[in-house]
Amino acid sequence: MAIFRQYIAPLLVVLVFLIALVAVSARIFIPADMAAPAPTQEVNSQPDNAQVNFTNAIANGFGCVSETRA
Repeated sequence: MAIFRQYIAPLLVVLVFLIALVAVSARIFIPADMAAPAPTQEVNSQPDNAQVNFTNAIANGFGCVSETRA
């Protein structure tokens, strides 16, 4: 257990720190337009006609054809 506390745990802490340092420092090397913060506006990737109107879908039985028996 002493080996873990003296060698392995400090090594893991240093490795995590170095990985975080590299990840943060990598922003220097990416293009300026990619280094900007992410947009905060909501983006709608679907066109308006791709959305389903559930009121009509339920009334029409979700497009299912129902047979009526006499």
